[in-house]
Amino acid sequence: MTEAWPPLPLAEWQDTKDTLQLYMQIVGKLRLAFAPPEPEWAQVTFYVTSRGLTTSPIPYEGDSFTVDFDFISHRLILARSDGGVKEIALTARSVASFYDAVMSLLRDLNIKVTINPIPQEVADLTPYPQDSKHASYDAGAVHRFWRALASSDMALKKHRAPFKGRHTPVHFFWGGFDLAYTRYTGKPATPPPGANFLYRTSMDAEEIYAGFWPGDARYPAPAYGCYVYPKPPGLEERPLRPQAAFWNAQIGLFILPYEAVRAASSPEKTILDFLESAYEACARCAGWDPALAVPA
Repeated sequence: MTEAWPPLPLAEWQDTKDTLQLYMQIVGKLRLAFAPPEPEWAQVTFYVTSRGLTTSPIPYEGDSFTVDFDFISHRLILARSDGGVKEIALTARSVASFYDAVMSLLRDLNIKVTINPIPQEVADLTPYPQDSKHASYDAGAVHRFWRALASSDMALKKHRAPFKGRHTPVHFFWGGFDLAYTRYTGKPATPPPGANFLYRTSMDAEEIYAGFWPGDARYPAPAYGCYVYPKPPGLEERPLRPQAAFWNAQIGLFILPYEAVRAASSPEKTILDFLESAYEACARCAGWDPALAVPA
């Protein structure tokens, strides 16, 4: 049986993580090109499957197609609803090579599309067709990342279930490379000063976010996180469960290290304790209606 909560030290798969993030952005921009716009960019996300991640059906000229990342057989599979199926191996290849291969598969399925070739939410903005630097694919590390996503997805769905207000599915953002779930009060909010277009259109409502990500330059380790926007005064002083959880001032959110979850006797219960206590702290401090969430 595959370990549900495998080790995932970022330093050991950083190059693969950076490459995979760019692969996913290329595919994610297909959703951006064709899916009807939704608030807070919900139309662009991926979803966890029993084998990896999927775009879910993307509309195209009265038809639809899906793109699946299979992290068991390590294949990228494009399937059109007219019966056409094409695939390529997920292996160590440059982002430029991956981009060319995906565009070729789309042409084979008679899908015409042009995407913005500039990466999103990463430091290196080399256009995909010119990126020969990122070319790593450690299949074992990718599989472990997916197992962590799959286990986290189930925990986040249990946390999601009791909420009665507007909220998102549990979904994966290919820009920020995070598994995310967000609750809303239904009230508008003013985006942060100086926010770019992405953040002006994604932080325009009162929200409480919960999610999991493999780490980045700000926090170089996998972790679960929770924040409320707009942030009310004194939030960072609120108590949390379990003891390993803490406030990260640099990022502006509560964090529970993934390693603390792995070490727990009940990893899923540990995540739920964190998410529920963090939500309660955020909601009370921000003055949200307590009737929005019913205890599980």
